[in-house]
Amino acid sequence: MTSYRLDAGGAINRAQALTFTFDGQSFKGLDGDTVASALLANDQMLMARSFKYHRPRGVVTAGSSEPNALLTIGSGLRAEPNARATVTELYDGLVTTSQNRWPSLKTDIGAVNGLLSPFLGAGFYYKTFMWPASFWEKLYEPLIRRAAGLGKLVLQPDPDRYEKCWAHCDLLVIGAGPAGLMAALVAGRSGARVILADESFTLGGSLLSENVAIGETPASEFAKRTIEELASLPNVTLMPRTTVFGWYDDMVFGAVERVQKHVASPSPDLPMERLWRIVAKRAILASGAEERPLVFGGNDKPGVMTAGAVRSYLNRYGVAVGSRLAIFTNGGSGYRTAADLTARGIKVTAIIDARQQAPDLGPDGVRVIRNGAVVATKGRHRLESLIAERAGFQEVIDCDALAMSGGWSPIVHLMCQRGAKPIWSEEKQAFMAPNVGGAFVAAGGAHGADTIYACLRDGAAKAAAMMGELGFSAYQATLPEVEGEYDPSFAPVWYVPGAKDKAFVDFQNDVHVGDLGIAQREGFRHIEHTKRYTTSGMATDQGKLGNVNTAGIVAGMRGVSPAEIGTTTFRPFYTPVSFGALAGAARGEHAAPVRTSPLHGWAKKNGATFVESGLWYRSAWFAKEGEKTWRDSVDREVLNVRANAGLCDVSTLGKIEIFGAGAAEFLNRVYCNGFLKLPVGKARYGLMLREDGIVFDDGTTSRLSEQHYVMTTTTAYAAEVMAHLEFCAQTFWPELDVRFVFVTDEWAQMSLAGPKARIILSRIVEDDISNVAFSFLAVRTVTLRGGLKARLFRISFSGELAYELAVPAGYGEAVADAIMEAGREEAICAYGVEALNVLRIEKGFVTHNELDGRTTADDVGLGKMMAMQKADFIGKRLSTRFGLTAADRLQLVGLKPVEADKEIKAGAHLLKENAKPSLANDQGFVSSACFSPTLGGFIALAMLKSGRERTGEHIVVWDALRGAEVPAEVCQPVFFDPDNTRLHL
Repeated sequence: MTSYRLDAGGAINRAQALTFTFDGQSFKGLDGDTVASALLANDQMLMARSFKYHRPRGVVTAGSSEPNALLTIGSGLRAEPNARATVTELYDGLVTTSQNRWPSLKTDIGAVNGLLSPFLGAGFYYKTFMWPASFWEKLYEPLIRRAAGLGKLVLQPDPDRYEKCWAHCDLLVIGAGPAGLMAALVAGRSGARVILADESFTLGGSLLSENVAIGETPASEFAKRTIEELASLPNVTLMPRTTVFGWYDDMVFGAVERVQKHVASPSPDLPMERLWRIVAKRAILASGAEERPLVFGGNDKPGVMTAGAVRSYLNRYGVAVGSRLAIFTNGGSGYRTAADLTARGIKVTAIIDARQQAPDLGPDGVRVIRNGAVVATKGRHRLESLIAERAGFQEVIDCDALAMSGGWSPIVHLMCQRGAKPIWSEEKQAFMAPNVGGAFVAAGGAHGADTIYACLRDGAAKAAAMMGELGFSAYQATLPEVEGEYDPSFAPVWYVPGAKDKAFVDFQNDVHVGDLGIAQREGFRHIEHTKRYTTSGMATDQGKLGNVNTAGIVAGMRGVSPAEIGTTTFRPFYTPVSFGALAGAARGEHAAPVRTSPLHGWAKKNGATFVESGLWYRSAWFAKEGEKTWRDSVDREVLNVRANAGLCDVSTLGKIEIFGAGAAEFLNRVYCNGFLKLPVGKARYGLMLREDGIVFDDGTTSRLSEQHYVMTTTTAYAAEVMAHLEFCAQTFWPELDVRFVFVTDEWAQMSLAGPKARIILSRIVEDDISNVAFSFLAVRTVTLRGGLKARLFRISFSGELAYELAVPAGYGEAVADAIMEAGREEAICAYGVEALNVLRIEKGFVTHNELDGRTTADDVGLGKMMAMQKADFIGKRLSTRFGLTAADRLQLVGLKPVEADKEIKAGAHLLKENAKPSLANDQGFVSSACFSPTLGGFIALAMLKSGRERTGEHIVVWDALRGAEVPAEVCQPVFFDPDNTRLHL
């Protein structure tokens, strides 16, 4: 069909031809191809340009570690950048485009960077873009941003669906090569629930690429029969096209399944991708081993690839990557590739073996250059020849492709994602999987097995042992003989010195040996520092191909073992995961589901304008006819609450029921003020600190009976407070008898505030709520007219006579309607959170505007409350640190503009008069600000250095963002009714 497609062989469907395009040119492929194998079959060796130098690049591997062949797959809204051609399944009509080049792949003007390479070494950006400073925003940053990245994102909404699922199993097998298939077979025949996941669209792993016989059956046929049996077992789930990308606590594994990535016209009824959270009792990592490239001058030419990749394209896809191949190896893998090539009639011009002890001849009489090395390659858009050297003698070897093999590295990333480090093995000359416990073990190539038979045996043994641990009668597998195995040994070769061209360690990031040397000379010697200074092992590659070579080369530079150098940190994800898969169905409104309070209907019919507040929709204000702005409505609501009464929905405040004989002691420890002696039927304001002495949250807690409390929290921190309480109870004081129930959604709660509040409430409450019978901070279960039981709290966030009434959520709207009707004669109004905010600022009450994660109790004027608590509590010790008690800390103050009509806005900075705006002169910031209709002017709360000592001082409120400077006077934070007489009416 095409110039490099073989006439027979491969796990492809030759009866089904596929058409696709690459950079606008049409090509033919076969069902079962990847994009890379199809392009190679069409003699398209050049597929990409490198990131920094824009050098011509082709494929290096045949799997997910591919650093070079990153393409944009698809078109329009489904265009996906940075897809690896080596694992992208071909389908009819697929559109592929090369990246990071202009105007074309063959003629890329960015290649001029290669001429500038002496100035673009490791760390050049740290040194180049420092001076002059004024150039950063105008020149450097725009240029860097324009050059950054490879492919380009589609900025329009994704048209496809995504979903998330949970799965549970006894055994998760990660990887469907020889070890994984045998492990799944043993566990499946034992009756265990098994999930076998593999990132490829065809299960079988290396069995599809190796020309050996297993029990007189070709390896690919053995894999097919095994998979058919596994598919027939009802307790086994096969998951091809599924990458297990992360290992998390409690044996939960993250996996992404590509459901329709290989479909030309995706069904709207199916997701494009599915994110799985797999909970496994046991897991086996059968991810295999990665063949290491060799590091020599010009090792990045298109046509230079690993020997294992050459075998994969040959045996799995029926593609010869060239007509005249040379092989550069340090072990048996190169000879295995030579044998497969010559068996298919493909010429191998020479085997350059880095070992002194090497055969005289290779397979089929191929010439062997012992103790040799490749020192240079020739060609531009593809390899044309190479220069081999032995004992100082150099010769040109004719070839159009080069298979290189530098040994094998077990793929152990998943086992290292939770902090364990891989362990260097001198015997294997590789980093091996760490021991992370018996529940998760490596098998096969991932465990260092270096033959197919060893992989089969190891997978079966590991699965049988786990079956015994889980109580299953383990099936004892009979292992077939494997014929045609090659000598797996190799001698370590980290770097071929004397190269005139760059010898690349990280192909994707254009990191060469010289960059590693610069990092060592300039003090970035720790492997993590070397990584970041050179960018080796960063981006989507994450060191899968070059990490071990980097460690070996750095070890050679420093004269130590790779064990002393170690590897960089492995983190999820093993390969990139799309944002769509991570988001699942949480997009648009589903990304943050609309959460409405039980009084939402009441607010809506009273004309509320709603605002998003955390997860909730809250009523912000209630506009009346003739009111032109939101301020008109808010001013009216505030004045009406001060003069008459208003009803406000406070259902969104967090509500937590607390029970148990130890509840009082528990509250006394989590709050920084005393709760041990709180009487039944009373509420108290409480302040929680973090362990470092900083305020965490505030609210009220009421004692309903001896062992029953109800706590309110701020709306935003309700879930955090609940988690905090559970953590404290379970880890700090498990001996205390205390239990919690989160009941925020169970109650509709409304605040009735204003001097006429008692008159109105008495019309719907049957109990005596007079000032004598129901004083400030009283709490009681009351009966509403009609018999409904409710909780009544006499607490206020407005400074007015106020009550909070809590009723079961289903009755909320009806009760609110009844209160509005009962207050009609008293001119009651509905008011929202904007008016509530004005009311609380007038009274100097704090919210998370002031309690912003940096303030102490003393900073906001509540230090005396904390000082009265003699018992121990969370945050007590660290709250006495000098840094938290310094006299010049930011403290809560009030601000009034010197000119009454000048507006102060939140976020503005505070300066002394005539001070130049700078960080050194910064005196604090405005935390909350509003127009007070009660006082007839603008007011604000602010955090000011040594603020309590500066009452009466004039300062400047500096707002650079809005171009304003407002002279203001520092005052007490309580602007209205400082004696609190209205609370006790």
